[in-house]
Amino acid sequence: MLTIRDEDDLLSALYQGPFEQPLWNTFLERLRARTGARYAGIIFRPPDRPANSPIELFSGERAPAHLNRLYEEELYKTDPFLAFDLREGRVYSLSELLLDSNPEHVRFRREVLEPSGIRHMRIVRVSEPGGVSAWLSISRDRPDFTAADAAMLSRLAIHFRTCLRSHIALEREKLRASIADDVMSRLSFGWISLDVNGCVVERTPEATRILQYEQGLRISRSGRLVATDPATERKLSAAIKAFAASPGERPRAFNIGTDPWVEMLLAPLSGSNEGTAGTPAMIAYLQGDTRSASDRNEQIAELFGLLPSEARLALALSRGMTIAEAAESLGITVETARNYSKKIYAKMGARGQNDLIRYILTSVLALA
Repeated sequence: MLTIRDEDDLLSALYQGPFEQPLWNTFLERLRARTGARYAGIIFRPPDRPANSPIELFSGERAPAHLNRLYEEELYKTDPFLAFDLREGRVYSLSELLLDSNPEHVRFRREVLEPSGIRHMRIVRVSEPGGVSAWLSISRDRPDFTAADAAMLSRLAIHFRTCLRSHIALEREKLRASIADDVMSRLSFGWISLDVNGCVVERTPEATRILQYEQGLRISRSGRLVATDPATERKLSAAIKAFAASPGERPRAFNIGTDPWVEMLLAPLSGSNEGTAGTPAMIAYLQGDTRSASDRNEQIAELFGLLPSEARLALALSRGMTIAEAAESLGITVETARNYSKKIYAKMGARGQNDLIRYILTSVLALA
């Protein structure tokens, strides 16, 4: 059974294990010291990894380096542990697993385990609902482990199962978040959460990247998100005050800059507005481009075979400008812009501005 000291030393370290690097390092150190083991380890054998390269977390002395190399090259093929179907939660001793009547077991013990200082072992398998299993083991040369050691390992396995489930769930969420972040980054999307005072609470890496390249937004010394353009800043401050007073306000859109191009949508964060500083109350969604207009013009010209003047107009139209707005921003007449647009559509195979926008936004330029 677990004593109060065990609960303090082992269980606290066990539950902190998923947040350590290496994982469960403190727990394995304490388990090894508590049982007098030469080695304490956790072995993961994911189905997508080769049999000779499991994921191993350990404290203490591993097998000699030459044996590890031999195992990875050849000995793993005769490893009887790979064939054992251990009942979850049951603690096994080495003598229960490796039988003296089995020549392969005798050979593996003689050639691999004994040279590694492993004559006695206790091992238990735990798994989580998603199917991931882990083997927790302690081993040493001599003397054998006691019944109390095995009972403690059995008790720890119950808690380890909970830890394993939390760890795998956390890793899956991290993977999903990583994939989502990658997609958002490729599409130049980011977000910044703000409290009721407009102070930044959290931001994504892509939002940070947009802020670094864009002069239209910045974070003040007090931590507030502010716009550098006075008119935009007045609109932003008014929106923040409105959301703080009434979370049901509709989202507000802002054009932050045109070179590089950045737009922002500020929206209340539903369900979590507690009206206090430091608590997310609203979120600013950013979509932008860290490339300058000249860079994009050159890329569009190369990709679609456009002249530089045509590429400049294509970029303006792809950002939602009308022909008249694009003509004014480029300093050309509306008639000239119309003539350019006809040539652009013909070269790109587009039937109009909607096609042009779709072709540019779904091209490799989104990844550049």
